[in-house]
Amino acid sequence: MTVIAFLGAGSVVFTRELLADILSFDELRGVTLALHDIDAERLATAEAIARRTAEQLGAKPVVTTSLDRRAVLDGADFVINAVQVGMHAATVRDFEIPAKYGLRQTIGDTLGVGGIFRALRTFPVLDGIARDMRELCPDALLLNYTNPMAMNIGYLAAVAPQLKAVGLCHSVYWTVRDLSELLGVPYGEVDYTGAGVNHQAWLLRFEHHGESLYPRLDDLLAREPGLRRRVRMDMYARLGYFPTETSEHSSEYLPWYLRDDAEIARLRIPVGDYLRISAGNVAEYHAVRESLLAGEPLDVSRDATEYAPQVIHSMVTGTLRRIHGNVANHGLISNLPEGYAVEVPCVVDALGVRPERVGALPLQCAALNRGFVNVGQLTVRAAVTGDKRMVRQAAMVDPNTAATLSVERIWALCDELTAAHGDLIPESLR
Repeated sequence: MTVIAFLGAGSVVFTRELLADILSFDELRGVTLALHDIDAERLATAEAIARRTAEQLGAKPVVTTSLDRRAVLDGADFVINAVQVGMHAATVRDFEIPAKYGLRQTIGDTLGVGGIFRALRTFPVLDGIARDMRELCPDALLLNYTNPMAMNIGYLAAVAPQLKAVGLCHSVYWTVRDLSELLGVPYGEVDYTGAGVNHQAWLLRFEHHGESLYPRLDDLLAREPGLRRRVRMDMYARLGYFPTETSEHSSEYLPWYLRDDAEIARLRIPVGDYLRISAGNVAEYHAVRESLLAGEPLDVSRDATEYAPQVIHSMVTGTLRRIHGNVANHGLISNLPEGYAVEVPCVVDALGVRPERVGALPLQCAALNRGFVNVGQLTVRAAVTGDKRMVRQAAMVDPNTAATLSVERIWALCDELTAAHGDLIPESLR
């Protein structure tokens, strides 16, 4: 029997979607779902979701729960990580403190000071997960959803290189879905390849029946200039390759936009938007819990769009699929640093997840990616070595932060965030 461990199962909305996707596959309707969270109420809610989802779909999984991570990892075949260390309160600190210094962020979970400090909170948990997996389920595949994706996969590659791990994100998939709809082309008829780093990958190929769709996108932008009033449309027009993450995300990975009031207005950038999203997630959790307690049915009508259920199904059944995953760069992208995380196409079947070699990215794309990677590499090295200066150096080379603040203010901001997060930050870095 296939055992799927969920870490951070209390992220109930995300867990609900993953469970619906998993149990929609006939071959996975009898799996063991081992749920873990450190919050007893959230774990009980996740268990109720699992049982209600199974009931509505007519599936019969074995559902177990534990507040002890080791208990759910023991004998697992797949481990899904959706842990968010510090939850909403830490997110608020990551926004409100930088805002005092005049630093604007939109999402704050991938790069910049928000991404750096989210990573530093997450790395100790990843250490524990890797240690437990080596002992209790050494052959299991870790499917990571926790951000900052590239930093987390880069950190695991540095401290636990023997661990089988792939980072999963739906940004490439949804970018192509949205662009296909915009151009009036059926998604199922589109061929594409994305590569780069997570949240800043590029559509290197975007074709319909062998013909590039980029000229059609160019024509549309020329006819409807209002479409240019979004960050990634602006990036595409200037760089020639479409970025695979939303405009909200993309705006804070670059030095050009958030420091300028006029650019924020021109490109309609929602500064601080993740505070609203994070508060909405908390509200949705309570709404789902109340709905369960009232005996109301869950919405389980899904198209199995998440990658983790597809990966599990492919490895269990041998079904061949091609996805985009985040893995350590071992010869996959030649003009990005070796060993750090990259996002590339991957083939998945009974033999596992096998990343494809992309070669060299277009020079302008690699140039932006290297600025992105610099922040992550310094953050990972700071955690591995315990060098506090490297945390500040990571913030110093971050494109948005460097374009906005003096070095003195960057160091003062990092000092204040370190103190605010307290013992969530590794002791060596406090």
